[in-house]
Amino acid sequence: MALDLDKRAITYLSGVGPKKAEVLQKEASIVSYEDLLYYFPYKYMDRSRFYHVSEITSNMPYIQLKGKILSFEQLGEGRTKRLIGKFSDGSGTIDLVWFKGLNFVLSKLKINEEYIVFGKPSEFGRAYNMVHPDVDPIKEAEQIASGLTPFYNTTEKMKRAFLNSRAIQNLQYTLLCNLNWQIPETLPAYLVDKIHLMPLPDAIRNIHFPSDITSLRNAQLRLKFDELFFIQLKMLRSANQRSKLLQGIVFTKVGDYFNTFYKEYLPFDLTNAQKRVVREIRSDMKSGKQMNRLLQGDVGSGKTLVGLLSMLLALDNHCQACMMAPTEILAAQHYSTIKAFLKDMDVEVALLTGSTKKRDRDKILPRIANGEIQIVIGTHALIEDTVIFSSLGLAIIDEQHRFGVAQRSKLWKKNPQIVPHMLVMTATPIPRTLAMTLYGDLDVSVIDELPPGRKPIKTIHLYDNNKSELFVFLRNEIRKGRQVYVVYPLIEGSEKLDYKSLEDGFEIFQEAFSEYKVCMVHGKMKTSEKDSAMQQFVSGEAQILLATTVIEVGVNVPNASVMVIESAERFGLSQLHQLRGRVGRGAEQSYCILVSSYKLSAETRKRLGIMVDSNNGFEIAEADLRLRGQGDLEGTRQSGEGLDLKIANLASDGQILQFARDIAAEVLDCDPDLLSESNRILNERLKILYENKLNWGLIS
Repeated sequence: MALDLDKRAITYLSGVGPKKAEVLQKEASIVSYEDLLYYFPYKYMDRSRFYHVSEITSNMPYIQLKGKILSFEQLGEGRTKRLIGKFSDGSGTIDLVWFKGLNFVLSKLKINEEYIVFGKPSEFGRAYNMVHPDVDPIKEAEQIASGLTPFYNTTEKMKRAFLNSRAIQNLQYTLLCNLNWQIPETLPAYLVDKIHLMPLPDAIRNIHFPSDITSLRNAQLRLKFDELFFIQLKMLRSANQRSKLLQGIVFTKVGDYFNTFYKEYLPFDLTNAQKRVVREIRSDMKSGKQMNRLLQGDVGSGKTLVGLLSMLLALDNHCQACMMAPTEILAAQHYSTIKAFLKDMDVEVALLTGSTKKRDRDKILPRIANGEIQIVIGTHALIEDTVIFSSLGLAIIDEQHRFGVAQRSKLWKKNPQIVPHMLVMTATPIPRTLAMTLYGDLDVSVIDELPPGRKPIKTIHLYDNNKSELFVFLRNEIRKGRQVYVVYPLIEGSEKLDYKSLEDGFEIFQEAFSEYKVCMVHGKMKTSEKDSAMQQFVSGEAQILLATTVIEVGVNVPNASVMVIESAERFGLSQLHQLRGRVGRGAEQSYCILVSSYKLSAETRKRLGIMVDSNNGFEIAEADLRLRGQGDLEGTRQSGEGLDLKIANLASDGQILQFARDIAAEVLDCDPDLLSESNRILNERLKILYENKLNWGLIS
């Protein structure tokens, strides 16, 4: 039954019209009938019970009353103007209060007619009132007060346009009535039978108007499965298509560049994890298929060295390699690290960023084009049209979530003959469920060992009132010749947020450590000022560097042994872990000191406790996902990939995700292109979900 719900504009639904349609589109991304049906409630309340006014207490949650409005009275002027309705059920009276839409309320509600009132009671003086309650005629009791009532997320703009939660519920009811409560199924019959899930029409009905708690749970399960199944189906099919369509450059040999470096220049033995990852990359590159691999490894685990070995394999097979980093600081860091690794080896390496001077650029570009420069390290500057490679065989992208998919796709086109191999690196440990959803079409390698000689960083939690103790500790470390990072969450002081600002801190540290050089870096500084301050710290001229999170992904200073994080309660776990990874680069014992106020929520104490107890980035990322949900982790999301989950939750639905992926893999094993008659419905659904989006699936 093809109803084309995705093509039917919400404007034409009774009760919407052009003005409300515009608000729904801007505020809730609801454009079509399908968008509305898939705008799910965020919670439900049991409205099967009616209370008496005489039972009300001030600490009650939302309650429901049945009675009559005895009178209306308007009080106050201007912004304090309000409408008060005296409501009684015979056991007592309560004031119903409206501050907005007074004329609308007066036109809609009649004195001495029976209504159902729903809202949160509060105490005012010695009486009780309800502000902006839901008020419905008693004849609608069966529709609105028969059990579990849905609540929908709404914004202030939606409420001003009379699109509150109740209005959304009414629109859902209108739409489902128009459709005769029939929704087209999205899964083939054989799959619905196999997985024993609620049919889609029943699931949509019960998600918006649940008949009981069991039906609601079954509806949620079906809709979560659907959402995750189609994401996995799309990703796995894209990966299949890519491996069939895209031939990779065959790197047949391990030659002089790789072997010379490995035998004579390798600064230390590779860890077993690094060896395993190099083998996986080598296997991909000689397979004849284009490599698309995600390399995850904690800060300091040796990803850059693995990247360099991979680039030397490209050179051995007469190809060039490039590495793209999100910031000039990080690009310069990679450049100096790689130059230091290669020492006097006969390898031409160039750095290309936005601030590369024109005269230098004019020398570098022709040498890249003729193949003389073999390895290019850079920023977004690498994807400019003026950068032409002779034979790009490997493109490495560092901290890849900082780049949009469209930007990365330009690297593909740098070899017009055959697509280069792609290695994506991240020091942000990604929880398994998030990795399966965001990067489900990439092969994943993990470096889960630190190089030998690295001591685990000791993490300590101090409160603001322990500053004198902190300063004594820092002074002792600086006397040993060490350096200190101090990170702040804000640049300028805020009256609303009682957090120490960077500028205040700069004054305090300059005064407390007047005998040492203190410098400061933040995002609002000019690039030249930032680079100058960083350089003072890198060279050892400055002992203390105060910064905002611009150093989260930044320079490698082996001599920096202490990371102080001010207002640590303001940072998420993954961010705290990233910041901590800036120290511990040398052989000395390093420390991370989390400074917070004493007033902390239970969740924040738990978060800081996890940091103190664990150095494992993957454990921390999983804990972060559990504590904060997926929303805050979408910094790792790929632009254009759109992780817009409407009902599934990666923090709690890992089992459903794995099940959905397994089923998607089974379907594609039997019918890789979904061409069979029974699977045509899946193809149609994928088109509806993704047809308006460019096919980013072919891009790593």
